[in-house]
Amino acid sequence: MHHTWMRYFSPAPVHHRLGLVCLGVGLQHGELPTVGPRTLDHHVAVVVSAGGGWFRGPEGHHHTVTAPALLWLTPGVPHHYGPDPSWDECFVDFTGPATATYTELGYIEPDRPVVPLSDATGARATVGRIARAARRGNPLLEVETGAAVHELLVALRRARADLAPDGDPVLHALARDAFQPLSVAEHAARHGMTPAELRAAVRRGAGRSPKDYLLGIRLGRAKELLAATELPVAAVARRVGYDDPAYFSRLFTRRVGMAPVRFREQQGRTLPGGWSDRIPDPDDPPMIEPPHAT
Repeated sequence: MHHTWMRYFSPAPVHHRLGLVCLGVGLQHGELPTVGPRTLDHHVAVVVSAGGGWFRGPEGHHHTVTAPALLWLTPGVPHHYGPDPSWDECFVDFTGPATATYTELGYIEPDRPVVPLSDATGARATVGRIARAARRGNPLLEVETGAAVHELLVALRRARADLAPDGDPVLHALARDAFQPLSVAEHAARHGMTPAELRAAVRRGAGRSPKDYLLGIRLGRAKELLAATELPVAAVARRVGYDDPAYFSRLFTRRVGMAPVRFREQQGRTLPGGWSDRIPDPDDPPMIEPPHAT
């Protein structure tokens, strides 16, 4: 006995330019028929939340699937799978130019068709939102389901069993020490790692090099200091780990597209009672209260 519900969509070219589009969504459970062997021209994320079965890729290698697990079906790659004897699954078909970037960042893993998950709850909730948006006559359908595919990729990345949900402890430590003027080799030494081991850990956890990961954190903090204080640019540079203000300005301009002084002119806020040198900790954001009804 099996139960199946599915919807398929045909987004317009303008929707594809949003980066990701949803082509279909489905929820199935029970003794489902075998899928394939087949090859698709788009991506599918199949989330198995209960039960188990098997998966075979193009090389004929047999993978056992035990819930919770994710099956990545990627374009042009033959696949063949099915429950044994039954499982609960939800699936989302999607495509778009952003799939290449998500693959580069490690969110989509074409070379790992079966990914153990620590928990399928978050991913199932996102698929549920896609299913609700899929009602016929919803004028927001293509944009709403496309936005939810981005959320699904984040939820699946967070639920990967081989990664801590809030990221690698190495990434936490790098973020904590980001504003100290340390080289990548010095950061690695602090963790008892070689620079190559640190690069591999950061690439696995953040999809980027340690240098780029640290730069993102440093420039984010620099922007906050430029927008909310009157600290001179040289002082901002020192606060975020650069002893050479000219080097900091070059890095900032290259990444942000404008010089620090120009950014301050655009973003600067005049605070009541003058400028403050203290900025709230971004890791402890304020509660955003709804406005009181009058």
